[in-house]
Amino acid sequence: MTTEALSPLRLHGVHHTARPTWKLSETVRFYRDQLGLPLVHAISARGWGSDDHADFLHFFFDSGNGSTIAFFYYIGTQRPDKLRVSDHYQERATHTAWRVPDEAELLRWRARVEAAGIPLRYQIRHEVIESIYFNDPNGYPIEITTQLRPFGQADADDAARTLEAAMALEAGQGERLDGIEPVWRRKAAALDDVDRPAGVASVYVLDVPEFAPLLDDARARGYAVGRGAAGYARIDGTPGLRFRRKELGFKPAVWYGALTGGLAGRIAAFDMDTLAIDPESP
Repeated sequence: MTTEALSPLRLHGVHHTARPTWKLSETVRFYRDQLGLPLVHAISARGWGSDDHADFLHFFFDSGNGSTIAFFYYIGTQRPDKLRVSDHYQERATHTAWRVPDEAELLRWRARVEAAGIPLRYQIRHEVIESIYFNDPNGYPIEITTQLRPFGQADADDAARTLEAAMALEAGQGERLDGIEPVWRRKAAALDDVDRPAGVASVYVLDVPEFAPLLDDARARGYAVGRGAAGYARIDGTPGLRFRRKELGFKPAVWYGALTGGLAGRIAAFDMDTLAIDPESP
């Protein structure tokens, strides 16, 4: 049966996330006492089924809006090496993010975390959210975030174009997916207008607030800025395009996604400070 044949269903939010802990007292103190999350439920049980399954405690803290964060404490066990948390970015991709309603509340949470003596990793804005990050006693990453604007249809359409381009490349249809640049090129090719001049570098920019400074800066530099396809603006530059992060006022997390709308050209430089795009070689 295909997904198209299934009746439409919607999820109604997160009930709980769950992870193992090998630090019972520290975990309870951190979530209940330092962060102030109420302890709302606990299960104490014999090992389930197999002989090698340890007895355990399974306990839940209220994390707001009907959700909980839960932990398994497997009695008498030690943490396997393969489950140790490191600072590698791929491991930190697995994390819990709690939502607060606005930036003022986010700052109050930052003050609480710091007052509790919990080391704050950093505070960062990335496109549509702003977040603070810290670790729990097991080293698990925790994020508290506020969404700066709601997602709209333009976001959903752009997300679909991004993933369709990436999946097509991954399937070997055309270029090899060995970086993000081929995805941006493929998006631009799908959006390309018949009137795009030859021999220019072009960037498609989704018409959303976080990328508006890119369009303003392009106009100030004398680049051609016009309406592209499907809700994008298009910046054309001859012989190429040059942007500086600090002049745009972009935080790094937004800066490194500045080409997410699509790219027609070749990236000559893209570092923390400078983005340079040249036309494709003839």
